[in-house]
Amino acid sequence: MARTFNDRLRDAQGRSDSALCVGLDPRGDRLPSACGGEARPFFAFCRQVVDATAELVCAFKPQYACFAATGAFDELRTLIAYIHENHPGVPVILDAKRGDIGDVSALYAKEVFEVLDADAATVNPYLGWDAVEPFTRVPGRGAIVLCHTSNPGSPWLQEFPEAAPVYLRVAERVAKEDTGNLALVVGATFPGQLAAVRATAPDVPFLVPGIGAQSGDLEAVFANGLAADGTGLVVSASRSVIFAGEGDRWTDGVTAAATTLRDAMRRARDASFASRRDSGEAPAR
Repeated sequence: MARTFNDRLRDAQGRSDSALCVGLDPRGDRLPSACGGEARPFFAFCRQVVDATAELVCAFKPQYACFAATGAFDELRTLIAYIHENHPGVPVILDAKRGDIGDVSALYAKEVFEVLDADAATVNPYLGWDAVEPFTRVPGRGAIVLCHTSNPGSPWLQEFPEAAPVYLRVAERVAKEDTGNLALVVGATFPGQLAAVRATAPDVPFLVPGIGAQSGDLEAVFANGLAADGTGLVVSASRSVIFAGEGDRWTDGVTAAATTLRDAMRRARDASFASRRDSGEAPAR
């Protein structure tokens, strides 16, 4: 039987002993001078970030809009191919937030999985499950469904209505449909909602943005989002890692920032799991 996306994600986490996902969000006005002069500046920058952090992560997450807005689609495709070739076993999650009526969503899935060769994509479920379903058809590839996002305006829709909020309906559907290729996006900036989603979808992996530049609380993420077996969290950081370096040796700063964050995640994970084990809520690992 072919391994599912979630199998591959767990493999990557096991090899690196890390829950860190580095977001690759290049911005033209923040590139090191050496990269800005390259023919393919976004690829040059992201390639060096990847090489500086690959041993520290469980996934990479390129942001589609950062490339597309400057016409750098080929640089994105080249970057994904570079990761697969040079760091095999590290999944690439394309942060594209796709989702449309069925036929169009199928075309978006073709772009993500065939043209760009990403391992997974973030998907918007708000047109209905038929917007998500095309992303679930490809064996071994993942659909990471927006559930409760980290931005301040998300409660306006996602927490409505109070008695049966939309975000929990999304979590329920993903938990019901999951055969190993589904995950949920749940923001670090809403720890109470993170706990509610974990209670609703106990075995589904979470992609958790909002740490770093958005100031999400890492200890609260692991206390509220960890699965019963001590896994289940992929915590994303972008700007706080990729723009951490300066000068000619800027990648040293990137590596240092990623190492610090990975180690903090390990401590938060171990403390949370130990607390649950001591209280009888989790088995010994």
